[in-house]
Amino acid sequence: MSEITDFDALRQAMAENSERPEGPARNARAEQLLAEAERLDVPLAVIEALGHQLTVYNYSSEKDKMFVPFARLLRMWDERPGDFDAYEAHSLHWVFKWMSAGMLDQPHVPLASIEKWLGEMEHRYRLAGHSERAVRSAEFSVAAHVGDVPRAERAYAAWLAADRDDMADCHACELHGQGWWQAERGRDERALELWEPVLDGTYTCAHEPHTALASSLLPLLRLGRGDDARANHLRGFRLVRPMESMRGAYADHVEFCALSGNEARALELLAERPAYFTDTGHPRSRMEFLSVVALLMDRLTALGLAGQEVPGPAGRTWTAEALGAHARAEALALAARFDARNETSYVSERARARMAQRPLVERLPLGVRSVRPVSVPGAVPVRPEPVADAVGPDLPALLAEARRQSDTLQPHAVEAWAAVARAAEGVALEPRDRAEIADHRGMGLGPEGLAYFEEAAAHYTEAGDPGEALAARARGAYVRALAGEVEEALASVRGPYDEVRALYAADGTGVRQTASVVMARARILMRRVHEREGPAPRSVLDAAEAAAREVLALVAERAGEDVRLAARTAEAWAILGELAGHSGDAERSAELFGRAAAGFVTAGLPWFAVEYEARLAGLAHHLGDKAGAERALRAALEHGGPHLEPPGRARLHLQLAEVLGGLGQSAGAAAHALEAAHWADEAGEGQELGAWARQLLGGFLLQQGRFAEAAEVLESALADQTAETHGDGAVVQTLWWLGDALGELGEHRAAAERRLQAAETARQWPEQQDHATLAHLAAESLGAAGLPAEADRAYARAGDLWRSLGDVHGLVRALRARAWLALDTESGGDRARTLMAEAVEACEDALTATPDEEQRQRLTFELGHTHRQFGDLLSRGATHPDALAEDEDEAVGVGDRTADFEAAVAQLGLASAAFTALGPAALHARTGAELAAGRLEAELGHPERSTARALAVLDAYEGADGEDEAVGVRRREAEQLVRATSEQER
Repeated sequence: MSEITDFDALRQAMAENSERPEGPARNARAEQLLAEAERLDVPLAVIEALGHQLTVYNYSSEKDKMFVPFARLLRMWDERPGDFDAYEAHSLHWVFKWMSAGMLDQPHVPLASIEKWLGEMEHRYRLAGHSERAVRSAEFSVAAHVGDVPRAERAYAAWLAADRDDMADCHACELHGQGWWQAERGRDERALELWEPVLDGTYTCAHEPHTALASSLLPLLRLGRGDDARANHLRGFRLVRPMESMRGAYADHVEFCALSGNEARALELLAERPAYFTDTGHPRSRMEFLSVVALLMDRLTALGLAGQEVPGPAGRTWTAEALGAHARAEALALAARFDARNETSYVSERARARMAQRPLVERLPLGVRSVRPVSVPGAVPVRPEPVADAVGPDLPALLAEARRQSDTLQPHAVEAWAAVARAAEGVALEPRDRAEIADHRGMGLGPEGLAYFEEAAAHYTEAGDPGEALAARARGAYVRALAGEVEEALASVRGPYDEVRALYAADGTGVRQTASVVMARARILMRRVHEREGPAPRSVLDAAEAAAREVLALVAERAGEDVRLAARTAEAWAILGELAGHSGDAERSAELFGRAAAGFVTAGLPWFAVEYEARLAGLAHHLGDKAGAERALRAALEHGGPHLEPPGRARLHLQLAEVLGGLGQSAGAAAHALEAAHWADEAGEGQELGAWARQLLGGFLLQQGRFAEAAEVLESALADQTAETHGDGAVVQTLWWLGDALGELGEHRAAAERRLQAAETARQWPEQQDHATLAHLAAESLGAAGLPAEADRAYARAGDLWRSLGDVHGLVRALRARAWLALDTESGGDRARTLMAEAVEACEDALTATPDEEQRQRLTFELGHTHRQFGDLLSRGATHPDALAEDEDEAVGVGDRTADFEAAVAQLGLASAAFTALGPAALHARTGAELAAGRLEAELGHPERSTARALAVLDAYEGADGEDEAVGVRRREAEQLVRATSEQER
């Protein structure tokens, strides 16, 4: 770090320090710079260094240090106001407002001192001729803080009524403060109206829209505007995260997560800022932060997680219960200090109210990765018990309910029979009852329940129902097939099948029992199809098809109002649909799956339709019927209702997001990708399925121009994506989109890092188009980040790749970009001209080599633009600061500049000729080149040539559409040039 030897060096050092991140390191540097300023023995240098120190303290966690430099500045002003220039005099009065707020935030400063200071501020503003607007705003802050609502309302009204002058806070800060008061008074809609110009970016400043976004979160939730709250959280937290001084706004984001079912994300936020627990320089924001921590810990305790380890102050391990008690005690102790100072109980009341809040929504999916700490009733539909477990007199009710559910194929019939079994312990039951309990226990256990089906068969036989006994044995055989014993299962089902057919023919059993056995056999035969590694032999497919058709022949005309038989019919159609798919007939398969789904829905069993609607969607997509795929997926989600498990729900939403994205409906696609991410997290599949969903969501948000949200979501997706799980193509795509989002946000260095990461992976691919594109994009980001040497290397890499791919357009653009970068380097003019000449040569060589007329048109357009840029580069190089020496005898003199201007005119003429060859399609490009040449002709002292070019432009637009904006712009430029050259001639 070089020594400060003069005032200019001091100012440069302070400017550089201002660009550093907020925090103790920046503050320490400001303190060093003040010492350096004092050694210069220049009063204004000390004044500026004190102002710099005061500013960095204000934008840090050490706000309590502001008072010392300000007191010194004020003393210097009172003693020698002439030492202050106009800017520093203005700054001194400006920071009076910071002092007022700063005193309020420090409970050791007496209220009487604050009121006295307010009077001092009013007096000095009046002497300086400033409006009382800033004074009334400060008075409002005092009154609002101590809970004096009548005085706050009066001061608020006076604040708005006073004239705005250069001492008033910026529009963004004023609107935030006004909206904050409206929200405090329960007027959420009015608050959001006031914040809108800040939220939409009309008014911004160093801390806005950061704080307005944070303040808007709970009002939006209270008004039911969850989508807006989610967007503002993702946008706002991205702004707040790197700024140490914004602990209060950070607390708002933690509070929002705690009250929207995102407790896990709130914990992640706490973990990012451990210093916020202990930084004491700003007691008010520490109290706010700790109040929110107590709120969050209470939420975790309510969810049964009092013993969960959580992030907290350094030095020990914290549980939710322990941290909650600690944070509550610390927050209330700070609140008590404020109240003692204010002689009210208002601050403590507000702190307690904040800690006592209840969730505003069950859960608001955010799209970013979040593993829920516990399943809360309602977040995932809970399978209700049909009737509470009971004994004695309630057993008949349980039996009746269980039979109703099993007879109508309700999703939770197995659970209903489990409740019967628990209630029936020690109770003598009829054989039929015991049979159904054993039967459903086997269904619930799957392959492990084989013995229960045999037990059920014995009880059914004892009950005098041989058909149902055979059905139980057939169900047991199917369970064997599910366990992989397909041939053994076929052997096991053969006896029950033959027996039930004979029994049915002799009227010894009903169609329902017979259909159950026949369907079990068809299912087993389908397992033979499923377990084939390759395509199933025709004989295997034919056997399964014959079994399914046998089911249809048995029950199709007999189903009537019998739900079970209707379900058998629908399932048989589904089997035939699957077999059609195995035979390669996708259209027939789709038709049959549609018929199966419709059968289940008609039977009042929509949850059974979901699987086949999902398959139908896949087939429709394969057949190019995107609208059909959309209909099927929407139907699946609707029919699944509360019975869909989280993994299935996530996949359906993800499929629908992909389909809608393919239809260009990015907003709808984003909504379903968001749901997919949410349900994947609920299913514990956040790192696999959730990462896919987040990648899609980020891409759709990017399409909508919601760049900050896209960046947050894509960074979250990237944290879980791996080449092994998702493929390196998916990782590159996420990095690519993330780079695009960061670039749009102006975070060019970060964008370059992501694009270079993606390019490095794409380097290994056989096809190098993506590698070249990413290298080029990375170069653009590096240039925008102010890293010209790195940008030049990246453009060179991209240029080599474009050349190897035979992509002249990419090569030429890389060369042009390098030329412009070279122009800004020391002695870079020659290098810039060489690179631009290479770009021209590459275009000309490609034109000579290609016979394709369409390609020639594109290359001619590229050549025209290259000549145009060459002309601009030459003219700018002639007036570049490094080209202008104080002494005309130095390297670049007037003659050299004239030569550069003449060369630039020649290049612009070549550009005009190229664009002329392209006809009307390149008219605006041609006239732009002509006008640029005309302006240079005027600089060279050739007014007649300049006028001729301008008149040629006007002639080119003779009869053109006067409503066309581009035409109007060109005409005005040409007319202005004619007037200017006319004056030059005079």
